This record gives sequence, structure tokens and C-alpha cells, in this order.
Amino acid sequence: MAETRLIQSRYRLLDLIGRGGMGEVWRARDESLGRQVAVKCLKPMGPQHDQDFTRILRERFRREARVAAALQHRGVTVVHDFGEHDGVLYLVMELLDGRNLSQLLEDNKQHPLPVDDVVDIAEQVADALGYTHQQGIVHRDLKPANIMRLADGTVKICDFGIARLGHDISVTSRLTGAGIAMGTPHYMSPEQISGGHVDHRSDLYSLGCVLYEIATGAPPFDLDDAWGVLVGHRDTPPEPLRTHRAELPGFFDRVVLDLLAKTPDERPADAGDLRRRIAFGRTGEQPYPEPTGRVLLAPPARVELPGGSAAAPRLPAWTRGMTSGHKATGSVALLPDSFDHAAGLTGEWTTATERRGPAGAPRATPDPELLSVLASRHSAGLNLGRLGHWEEAAEVHRAVAVERESVLGPEHPDTLSSRYEVGFTLSRTGHAAEALREFARVAGGRERGLGPDHPDTLAARQEMAYVLGQLGRHFEAHQLYAAVLASRERSMGPDHPDTLRCRHNLAFNLSRLGRLEESYGMARDVAAARARLLGAHHPDTLVTLYEVGYTLGRLGRWPEALQTYREVVHARSQTLGADHPDTLAARYEAGISLGRLGRSAEALELYRALVADRTRVSGPADPETLRARHGLGVNLGRLARWEEALAESREVCGLRERVLGPDHPDTLVSRREVAVALGWLGRWAEALTAYRQVAEARTRVLGADHPDTLAGRNDEAHCLEQLGRGPEAVELYRQVAALRRQRGIPAQ
Repeated sequence: MAETRLIQSRYRLLDLIGRGGMGEVWRARDESLGRQVAVKCLKPMGPQHDQDFTRILRERFRREARVAAALQHRGVTVVHDFGEHDGVLYLVMELLDGRNLSQLLEDNKQHPLPVDDVVDIAEQVADALGYTHQQGIVHRDLKPANIMRLADGTVKICDFGIARLGHDISVTSRLTGAGIAMGTPHYMSPEQISGGHVDHRSDLYSLGCVLYEIATGAPPFDLDDAWGVLVGHRDTPPEPLRTHRAELPGFFDRVVLDLLAKTPDERPADAGDLRRRIAFGRTGEQPYPEPTGRVLLAPPARVELPGGSAAAPRLPAWTRGMTSGHKATGSVALLPDSFDHAAGLTGEWTTATERRGPAGAPRATPDPELLSVLASRHSAGLNLGRLGHWEEAAEVHRAVAVERESVLGPEHPDTLSSRYEVGFTLSRTGHAAEALREFARVAGGRERGLGPDHPDTLAARQEMAYVLGQLGRHFEAHQLYAAVLASRERSMGPDHPDTLRCRHNLAFNLSRLGRLEESYGMARDVAAARARLLGAHHPDTLVTLYEVGYTLGRLGRWPEALQTYREVVHARSQTLGADHPDTLAARYEAGISLGRLGRSAEALELYRALVADRTRVSGPADPETLRARHGLGVNLGRLARWEEALAESREVCGLRERVLGPDHPDTLVSRREVAVALGWLGRWAEALTAYRQVAEARTRVLGADHPDTLAGRNDEAHCLEQLGRGPEAVELYRQVAALRRQRGIPAQ
């Protein structure tokens, strides 16, 4: 090809400007028209190549010519000519003066592009896609290497090699059936991965991946093996962009996350809709509602395996030979090769030349297909947890842990990963003691295999500390948090996100130990560090700021607590949405602060609105709705509206008893509130019955000498006084005082 230097006596090849696995791109001169052009040539395939494979590559090349030649838009590369010369297919295109997005990221040392450039690129690509989709064409391989930014700022889409014409289904089927991957893993939509129906919304998903990468420096699922990337697209909700780069505008974060929805129906309707959202966002208008905390992730379909176990949906067969391709570092053809699932899933561990089973005997090489199934089931367990189905997640992780231990060994990283998730589900379902044993086992195995300062070892030890806190063993939790923090600071530095998370947990635990000033100081410092590193509106920053507000309240500094909670409410409304559970939780705490400041009328209005929102979002019987209603009743009482307070408290108590159980702490708090209202209404005999029910339930659940039980007995004694039963009241006060002395609790 290069020796002739002239194609069809018209196009003179001058300089090679690009080369891929299947072809080359040359800067050339059109001798007939005297203009510079780009000529893309498909390399001739020798007899050693599979003839079906060669035929399909040539068919793809012809498709690109036919598709691209039909497009006339400033955002699409113009195709001038197409033909075959000496057995070589060629495509003549306009010569572009610029760099593709992959090259721009490389030039920028993989740092994200400037925010204004990112938003401008998004708007221009949306405009171009809107045009191509109107022509009935789906690109199907949108990635940074296929988007050019010219010197004048114009953005163009290139390479329609696997685009699908709306009427050309037969060719698409043949291309897919040949086993050649249709797309690049880091930018493929879930429906492409699963072999489902692909339409224009698949391009929108791929564009979301591209925008995520140029905005943050990495694609949404930045893993090294193709399997992990594909499963990420299919099963894992992406992290918000602003968790990586706080200065990105909020509207852009929401737009990209909408593009990355797992199902097409949850994405923007079309590229025109997308372009309007971006344009409105740039002008500060909001043409669509704020997100309401919806989960983009759909539950995985259940697939029955031998033995009746369930797994995540299987990936199509063609993915088994897929390399991970390139992120924004160029473009390679995705061809079947010898990708080893065992190595891809578990890294160097399973590529070791020798594996040992019981008593040091060599362990059989694991079946790659089994490892793939177990990886899918592990991912399904993670999905169930993200959706709050902790009991089901626990069953999946236990089963996977047993099988992984059988084929890989008890201290293999994958086995320990499953054990870690078992512990996590146990801690979230109230089985703290079992969770502690599981995490201790994982921490020991990881320390032996990875070392004491490895991030995975520290993660397991930090979960141990968390569970110790759940068990009320706050002093032990404090010691463990402090040790983990020292390791994290030594190995990661003081400002690493994991170090800051540990410091946050330590601050939380300090407040539970009653060391409020220390807790406040540490939480305040962590909030400042997170704001500096992650941004003031980052969710992690706001979680710590929320803890600052909580500690201020416990210190009696209610004006500062109220101001802090209001800051959290405002920021969470902007970043998470007004109806997000975290936003609503901060509103509840703001109401507590108002009540403590004697501003009960304001608190009452806040709780009325909160009850309405909680009811709309979660339903009337949701525990958080009932918590807001409890706050409403308390503030009715503070305003001396005792009949209304009694009615509200009784209704909430009944609902809590039905939803949570008669001895649940929240139910007992509501029953006590009923007693308080009855007392203020002078109905002391009824109040005594309610107070005794609370005290007896707390004795059963917490023990006779628990502080909450003793507080309930004091309430009962006070009620006896009001009824004129002084001797009984005195005797009960004496019993409470004796129990306080035994426990070392100061007298009230």
C-alpha cells in the first residue's frame, strides 16, 4: 500500500497519522480537487486469518462508509469517498485539525479536562447524536477515541464502523453472531452487554461513560479486567461525579448519572432532551425535577443454577474472550483471545504456579467457568445489599463463601471477600456478635496474607470496631479505631479518604463514650478536611458535618447545632434532592434543635411538612414517618395543646406497636409520651398504667438496672405522688436510688 503512494490515481498518501490493529489512517492530498484529506485503509488479511472474520471486518468497513456518507452535520466527520484499490478497502474523510478526547486526556496526564470544556463537549456531542439518531443510526461504539475536538473548539463524532442502521438488522445479527465484541467494555451499555435490544439510548449510556471519564479522569467502572468492567456496567450504580471532583456543577452530575441509568427507560428520552437539559443547566434553570433518591439499579434477574442456587444474569458467551480494551488511551479492536477468567477475577493469587489444599496437598486448578459463576453470584449479593435486602444478600454471600473456600481455600482473597460481605450483612441485620466473629476471621486471614497495614486488612479491622460499637463495647471500639487510624495515617497519609473515614468513626465513638469535647473537635476537623479535599457538598463531608451538629446538641450548644443542621439540609437538598432520606434526616434534627431552643411553633410547622414528605416518599407506616409524627406530638405538648398531643401520641404508639413490636424502644418512647400527655391532662390513674407498662417492658428487654429502666421507674414514682400514694412513691424512689448506686450512676 505504502509503495504505490497513490490510490485510484487520485489520493496521494503523505504521512501516517494513526494505526490500529486492523488498519491505518493517512494524511493525503486529493489530486483532483487539490485539498488535504484523511484516508483510512483496512489492512489486507493473509490466508492465516479466519475467512469469516476477514469477511466481517470488510463488511464493517463498508458499513462505516455507507453510514457516514449519509450524514451531513457539523458534529459528524464528513466522508468524501469510498472504494477498493488492489484488494485494500479505503475511506476518504475530511482531515481534522485537532485531538480526540483520548489524546486530550493523555496530553493532560489523565487528569480531567476543564469543567467548561467538559460541558461544552457534552452539549456538542448531544447535538450531533440527536441528528444521527433522527437519521435512524445508532453509533454503538461511542468512546473518547471516537470523539474529536478541533482546534477551533468544534466537536465531531468519528468511526461509525459498527453503527446500526435501523433497517439493517440482518447485518447486525451476522456481526454479533460471529463472536466479535460490539463495543468497548468501558463504554458499553448494560443492554449491549446482555445481548438485549439496542437503540439510541445505548449511545446515551456510552456518552455518559465518556463524560464521566473526561470530567473525573477515569471511567465509571475503572477496572483492569473485562469481566469486572462488564459486571460493573450491568450491576453496580456509579458513584456521583462530584465525589471525585467537587467543582463540577450539580446539574451536570445529575445529567451524567441519568445517562448511566441501568435501564434505557430511566435515561433521557433522546439526545435532544439531553441537549436541552445541558443548555438549561448552563443557564441556571432546572427543566426537570430534582432527583428523589431513586435507585438506578434494578434487581438482577434470578437464574437457577445446579442445586437450586441463584446467580446474577449470565453475560453472553462472546464476552468470555474479551480483553478489557482501552479506556482513554487509544483504540484497539476487541478480538477473541485467551483471556483467563481465573486470572482476571483474582489477580496474581490464582496465577501462582502452585496452590495448596488441606495438609499442603496441591489444590486443583479452579474451573474458570465456576469462578465466573461465583463472581456473578457475589455481585448479585452486593446488589441485594445495596437495595436493602440484607437477609437475602446474607444467604447469597454465605453460599458463595462456602464454595470459594472449597475451590480456592479459606484464606484466598476471594474467599475472604465473601466472608467480609457475610459479616457486613450480619452487622446490618442486628447480628452484631456473629458479625464480629466473621470480621475477626477476615482480618486475621488478610493480615497473614496481605500484611497488617494493607487497606483490605484495615477495612476488616475497622468493621470490627464498628460492630463493637453496635454491641455497646465503645471502649474496645475506641482502642481498635485508634490503632487502625495510626496504621492508615502511616500507610496512606492523614488526608486519604479512608483515613478521614476512620477519624470520622473515631469521633462518633468518642461521643458515645461521653467524651463530647474531643468528639466535637475531631468531627469539626474531619469535616473541614473533607470539605477541602472533596468539596463542601460532598456526601462524606455532610455526614461528618451532621455529626458535628449532633455533638453540639449534646453539649447544649443548640443555636450552633441548629445552624449546622440547616447547612446540611441545604447542601443535601442541592446534591441529593429534597426527598433523599439523608436530607429528611437532617430536617428532623433541625426540628429537634428548634424544640430545644423553645421555638416549638417553628418546630411544629417543620414536623408537619416533614410528616407530609415522609408519608409521600415512604408511606404512612414507615418508621421514619412515625418518628416525624412523634416529633409533631412532642411539640404539640410543648405548646400546651395536650388533647391533640395525646391523640397523636396514641396513634403513633399503635402504629409502632404493629410495625416494630410492643417492646421496641421507639414504641416505648411513644407509650411514655402518651403517659406524659395523660398526666398534663390530670388523668393520673391512666398515666400510671402507661408508665408501668413502659417500665416493665424495659425491665424485660434492658434489665432492671438499665438507665432507661430506672428513668421509667422514676416516672412511675412521680405518678404515684400525684395520686397521693406517697409511701409507695418513696419506696420506689429508694429502690431506684439503690440500683443507681450499684451501677455507679450519679443521682438525678
